[in-house]
Amino acid sequence: MFKRYAYKKIFSRLTEPRKFIQALSGPRQVGKTTLIQQVMKDIGIPGHYVSADAVSAASPVWLQQQWETARIKHKSNLHKKGFILVIDEIQKIPGWSNTVKLLWDQDTGNHINIKVVLLGSAPLLVQKGLTESLAGRFEMFRIPHWSYSEIRDAFGFSPEQFIYFGGYPGAAGLITDENRWRHYIRDSLIETTISKDIFMMTRVDKPALLRNLFEIGCSYSGQIVSLNKMLGQLHDAGNVTTLSHYLDLLAGAGMITGLQKYSPKKIAEKASSPKLQVLNTALITAQTDTGFEKTRLDGERWGRLVESAIGAHLINITQGTDVAVLYWRDRNREVDFVLKKVKELIAVEVKSGAGKTSLPGMEAFSKNYRAKKLLLVGGGGIGVDEFLGMDFEQIEELF
Repeated sequence: MFKRYAYKKIFSRLTEPRKFIQALSGPRQVGKTTLIQQVMKDIGIPGHYVSADAVSAASPVWLQQQWETARIKHKSNLHKKGFILVIDEIQKIPGWSNTVKLLWDQDTGNHINIKVVLLGSAPLLVQKGLTESLAGRFEMFRIPHWSYSEIRDAFGFSPEQFIYFGGYPGAAGLITDENRWRHYIRDSLIETTISKDIFMMTRVDKPALLRNLFEIGCSYSGQIVSLNKMLGQLHDAGNVTTLSHYLDLLAGAGMITGLQKYSPKKIAEKASSPKLQVLNTALITAQTDTGFEKTRLDGERWGRLVESAIGAHLINITQGTDVAVLYWRDRNREVDFVLKKVKELIAVEVKSGAGKTSLPGMEAFSKNYRAKKLLLVGGGGIGVDEFLGMDFEQIEELF
C-alpha cells in the first residue's frame, strides 16, 4: 500500500516516549486520516480513533467521553508502549483546546501513557487553538498537498497530467472523464472547503467577496496584483484589510496564497503587492472548460500552469520549515521565485518552452543581491519533471 513521505516522520514520533500532543493539519483530501490509520495499523500499539465529523453535535462532553473510552481501553490492555487516541476534525468541537488541555494534564499527572493525535482540515483554527491553550504541550505537523512524486508513484501520473490535474488523490481516478473530474473538484473540494472549513468555522462578513477573491485569485495565479487595484474587479468589495484577511483564510485552507516580494528590508517585504499562487493547480483547471489536450497546445496558458505548479510545489514542500518562498520584481524585471533561508538566497526562473530566451530578471537580481544559486527550470535548465520530483531535503541541500 502506498504511503506518503510524511509516514516515516509521524511513525517515529508516535514510537517515542509520550511527550507532546501530535497535531496534524492540512487541506481536505490530502490523506491525513488514511495516513494516521496506516501508522496505527503498523505501529503495534492499540488505539482508539474517532472523528468529530461523524457526530451531528460533537461537544466538549463528547470529547471527554471519547477520552475516557481511551483510558478504559488502555487500562484493560496494559500495553507497555502505551495507547494512541486519535481525534479527527478536532476543530469542529467548540472549545476543544481547553478540554484537551484539561484531559492531557490529568493524564500527565496520573502517569497515564496515552499518546494523543489531533487531526484538522482547518489549519488556521487548529493552530489558533493550540497556541491559545496548549502552549508547550504540542508539536505541529503540516500535511501538504500531494507532490508529483507521490501522485506519480500512487497513480502513474505523467508530469503533464500532474501539472493539469493537480495532486488530489481522491480525484486521480476520474481524469479519464474530465467533466466528472471537474465537478468532483468543484463540488467535493472547493465548495466543501469554502462552506465548511471557512464559513462554518470562521466569521466571514462578506462571503460573496471571499468566493469572488478565490475565483479571481485562481485566474491570476502567478501574477503580481495590487490589492487596491483588485478591489475594483471584485463584487461587494470591502477594503484592503478585509481582502488581505480573506486571502489568509484561503491560504490557511490550502487553496491560494499571496507571495511577498523579496526585499532586504523586512518592512518593504511585508508591504509589497502579493504574487497570487494556487496551492494545487486543479483549483485553476477545474474552473475552466478548456480540456487537458487543448491546454497543452496553448503555449501561453500552459506556461502559466507550469509556473503555478512549480510555485505550489515549492510552497508545499517548505511548509513548516525555515525556508521562505518569495518573488522579486523591479520595474519590468522579475524573478519568478526567491527561496530565502536566513540570509541565503536562491533565485528560480521557470520557462516552459524549449527555446533560448533572455533572463533580464535573473541578471538584475544577481547584480543587486548575492544569490547562492540561480536556477532555471525548463527551457534548457533543470527539467520541469525533475524539479517537481525534488523533496525538501534536496532543496535544502542547494543552500
